[in-house]
Amino acid sequence: MRQIILDTETTGLEVKQGHRIIEIGCVELRNRRKTDRHFHHYINPEREIDDGAYEVHGISNEFLSDKPTFCDIVQEFIDFIRDSELIIHNAPFDTGFLNYELEQLGPDWGRIEDYCRITDTLVMARERHPGQKNSLDALCQRYNVDNSQREQHGALLDAQILLDVFLAMTGGQTALSLDDEAEHNSSTREARRLDPNRPKLRVIQPSAEELAAHQQRLETIEKKSGGKCVWKMMKNGD
Repeated sequence: MRQIILDTETTGLEVKQGHRIIEIGCVELRNRRKTDRHFHHYINPEREIDDGAYEVHGISNEFLSDKPTFCDIVQEFIDFIRDSELIIHNAPFDTGFLNYELEQLGPDWGRIEDYCRITDTLVMARERHPGQKNSLDALCQRYNVDNSQREQHGALLDAQILLDVFLAMTGGQTALSLDDEAEHNSSTREARRLDPNRPKLRVIQPSAEELAAHQQRLETIEKKSGGKCVWKMMKNGD
């Protein structure tokens, strides 16, 4: 399973006003593990940056003056995200700008949805935490993700933070498999036999309050996992 966590910075908020992308940051997950592959480019938008946008990300017109245009990096970008699941916080914003950039290059480039599947973590967060703040900063606080370096927005930094939030929000556990050495050792390890004369283990029955708390926790897991709580599957015989 290949997933790409993506974020962008732009010259302004409204793509309908001709605003453009000035930075793209992507990090790669394979089977819920971060790899050492990433994509990052600053982009010359060939237009001025709004003052309000500059206050958010701190990227100036002068800094971008010698950077490549979107046309220069588009093939590298498409090759990086192709056939992946693209994870974005507030996806319509970023995909709207990406599709606008592709549109400027001609119909042969299609739309971003032609290359990969899109998952919006803002939609996920609203389903899990209805009525609460679900900005990236709010989710960092909720899931104890360190965003202390986020004094200003930056596409690559925000993508790395979103990666940690996404893993925490979708279960935290990244893998259950042992490494190769552990697997090798386990295949040659002798079985330890238990003493047949050992005392019987004491069985402590749960109280009604503990059973109720356990059931409540199962319902929470069931909801957050989209109906894939393993314990409930076992109880139901699935």
